[in-house]
Amino acid sequence: MNRGKYEPDDWEEFGTGSNDCFSSDYVLPHKDSSEGGCRSSKFEQLEQQKEPFLDYRQFEDLELDVLCPLLPACPYQIAMLREIQEEIEDIGVPKTQNERPFSLSTLELLKDYTKGRRRLNVEPSDANLAGQKLSTEEIMRFAGVKFIQSSIQVAGVGSLLKYPYDLSFSGLSDEETKNVELAECMLASAEKVGNQQYDSARRLLNQCDLLSSNTGNPVQRVVYYFSEALRKRIDRETGKVASQSLESDLFDVYEAVMIPNPIIQACYEGIPFYQAPHFAGTQAILENMAEAKRVHVIDLKISNGLQWTVLMHALASRNECPLELLKITAVGTNSKQHIEDTGNRLKSFAQTTNIPFSFKIVMVSSMLDLKEDLFELDADEQLAVYSEYALKSLIVQPNQLGHLMEVFRSINPCVLVMIEIEANHNSRVFVHRFIETLFYFSAYFDCVDACLEHNDPSSRMIIESIYLGEGIRNIVASEGEERKIRNVKIDVWRKFLAQFGMVETELSEASLHQANFVIKKFAFGSCCTFDIDGKSLLIGWKGTPILSLSTWKFMSQD
Repeated sequence: MNRGKYEPDDWEEFGTGSNDCFSSDYVLPHKDSSEGGCRSSKFEQLEQQKEPFLDYRQFEDLELDVLCPLLPACPYQIAMLREIQEEIEDIGVPKTQNERPFSLSTLELLKDYTKGRRRLNVEPSDANLAGQKLSTEEIMRFAGVKFIQSSIQVAGVGSLLKYPYDLSFSGLSDEETKNVELAECMLASAEKVGNQQYDSARRLLNQCDLLSSNTGNPVQRVVYYFSEALRKRIDRETGKVASQSLESDLFDVYEAVMIPNPIIQACYEGIPFYQAPHFAGTQAILENMAEAKRVHVIDLKISNGLQWTVLMHALASRNECPLELLKITAVGTNSKQHIEDTGNRLKSFAQTTNIPFSFKIVMVSSMLDLKEDLFELDADEQLAVYSEYALKSLIVQPNQLGHLMEVFRSINPCVLVMIEIEANHNSRVFVHRFIETLFYFSAYFDCVDACLEHNDPSSRMIIESIYLGEGIRNIVASEGEERKIRNVKIDVWRKFLAQFGMVETELSEASLHQANFVIKKFAFGSCCTFDIDGKSLLIGWKGTPILSLSTWKFMSQD
């Protein structure tokens, strides 16, 4: 594949051995009995170290009018059931013109989720084995097991699964059993949609509607939003709704999170994995700028800029190399007024820390218009690039993404800090994409329910209906250029960035300590998963990866 000559769906070709999903090797963590969670051995060693260069505690009582963005994304598991050990052999599934069970590759993908292979490495907790309530993602795995069995039976080849317990799942509570049946019904409807059997799909969705609700338990809410997305896909495929109307109705999440509001603040303060990459990423920038008196950070798709208040505090306390100037350049293609508001808040904050500060906006109609001279680079400044969920939005615009990478190469930053969603929502095969999205958002709903439901149920409902619901709808219901959300995993980004001469750099122990230290502040911080994939930090919820933090430089740099 020639650099810059690919289409959005071609990103699957960067994967290793599968055209729909990519797996990675993880560091096996140890169970942390003190918190009921799991941490990798590397993180356990960091527990014994002195406080990091960035002291999180100094920000605990800080009241800022600057808020961080909401991620569409999810996470690690304290409690895990016994691993479901079934095997699906290569079989020839008989097909008729009108009735086609899931393909073998789809069953294999679903099997991987039921066995937990797509999850971060964690050990089973005694609590879950003792009968504690199952997580939303675990319910979906049980539903996957039942669906696999029923699919094989429908195919007429008999059961090829080996279960460690009977298929009645007698250990489940009544509510959990009903949730499993509801999720299995939704999987069946997705299969019918994938086979273009829309009448059958509608009948199954009608059953889902009877038991799902946007105000019910997390499983019922997940099914509610996925069923809604499946109906929209049916309407799109049957011509009932024009494709353009689905695109025009898409809620602009990235613009919304730039406006300070109580909902975004509730997310940032309540959900553990939002702050961790900010502090760890800022630590990486500080380490690469240790001897710089003039620091320049280019922020792609800036939101509310909270991470830069952290950077300001750290630079203000630096004694060995006094700061002469901190310059932040925000790159944007729209929402100039919101970017200006963010800049004004940052300027006000810089005054409170006595930081010499400059804020500049580079507005372009397209990333193809971005040029090196727009950044007004100085020879005596150190340059870093910060990308938080910015590159993934350009996968659907490959020419712009390729041009942006060439601009990066020309300005040659000392570090590129990248935060991205750790999920594959870009499979060409609809049912594969549906399964990936279902398990990802199931973990995300579980997190939101745990962290916000008790203290702020109204914020939880708004987050799910507007932010998460819109993401589900776009991934499931849309195709082609209308499908804006095309998240890919870190191993895909590695292969892409390597084409432009970029190499991944290792996160320091101080950066990893930052992430670990921040998470402990939260009531449900022990439910977060930290793991290392290559040189990247993966953060998840109860075993399901949600996002990745990585740092990069060009190979020409020493």
